[in-house]
Amino acid sequence: MARRNLNDLLAFVTVAREGSFTRAGAVLGVSQSALSQALKALEERLEIRLLTRTTRSVAPTPAGERLLQAIGNRFDEIEAELDALTALRDKPAGLVRITSGDWVLRTILLPRLLPVMHRYPDIHIEFDVSYGLRDIVADRFDAGVRLGESIDKDMIAQPIGPKLRMAAVASPGYFAKHPAPKVPGDLTRHSCINIRFPSGGVYVWEFERRGRQLNVRVDGQSTFNTSPHIVLAALDGLGIAFLPEDEFAPHIEQGRLIRVLQEWCPPFSGYHLYYPSRRQHSPAFSLVVDALRI
Repeated sequence: MARRNLNDLLAFVTVAREGSFTRAGAVLGVSQSALSQALKALEERLEIRLLTRTTRSVAPTPAGERLLQAIGNRFDEIEAELDALTALRDKPAGLVRITSGDWVLRTILLPRLLPVMHRYPDIHIEFDVSYGLRDIVADRFDAGVRLGESIDKDMIAQPIGPKLRMAAVASPGYFAKHPAPKVPGDLTRHSCINIRFPSGGVYVWEFERRGRQLNVRVDGQSTFNTSPHIVLAALDGLGIAFLPEDEFAPHIEQGRLIRVLQEWCPPFSGYHLYYPSRRQHSPAFSLVVDALRI
C-alpha cells in the first residue's frame, strides 16, 4: 500500500480550523499559495470538495467536516505526545498557549510566569488577550483564565488568585456634580460606563445584599470592550464604572476614584486557570500550572 504524505492533511485541518488561508499559513509557516495548492491536490486526489471558499472566509463542506472530525484530534494527540517526549530531555521545552483578560495577564500571569521563562529558555508561552468565553479545546489553547463561577464542569479549575469583589466607582469631580447612589436602582439616573462583550451583549450590572440579588441595566455616554479603558474613562469623570475592585484599587487608595454601593458587592470566586481534564500534559505545561498555583 502506497504511503500518503500527511502534510496536505495537516494543511487541511489547519485551514478548516482557522477559517482562513492567511491565518493557517501563519500558523504553519508557509505561504497562502502553497496551502492553496496543497488543498487543491488533496481534493483532486480524493475526488471530492473539502472546503467552500468565498472572498471573506473558508469553511468545510459536509465531506470536509467529516474528515476534520475524523483526523483533527489525531494531529492533536501526536502533538501532545511529541510535547510529552520533552520529559526525557535535560531541560523542559515546548509551547504553552493561554487565553485570558488583560488585567489578569498583567497582574498574575506575567509576574509568576516570567521567572519560569527566564529559568527555562526552551519553554515558549503564547498569551492571547480575550474578553470572550473562548472554547479552549476548539481554539487549541492549553489553558484559559476565567472567574471560577463561569467555568464548565468538565474542566479542571485551579484558583490562581483570592476571592474578588466588584466595585462601583467614579471620580471626585463626577460626584461633585451628581449625588452618590444609595441603592443600585439609583444608577439608572446616572451616566454609567458600559462594557460590551465579544458576543455583542452589554454587561448588566449585578448586585447582592443579604441574599437578595439585583441586576441593573445602566446607560451612559461611553461603552468599551476592554477594562483598562473603562478605568481611564472613570478617572476622566465620564461616569460611574463597575469592575472587579482590584482594577480600581490603586486609584481608590489615592483618592482618584470614590467607591459607592460597597455593601451591595459581596465576595465571589476569583480567577481560576482552567484546562481539559482528559488531556495529557507536557512538562512545560506542568511547570506553568505549578507556578500559578496558590
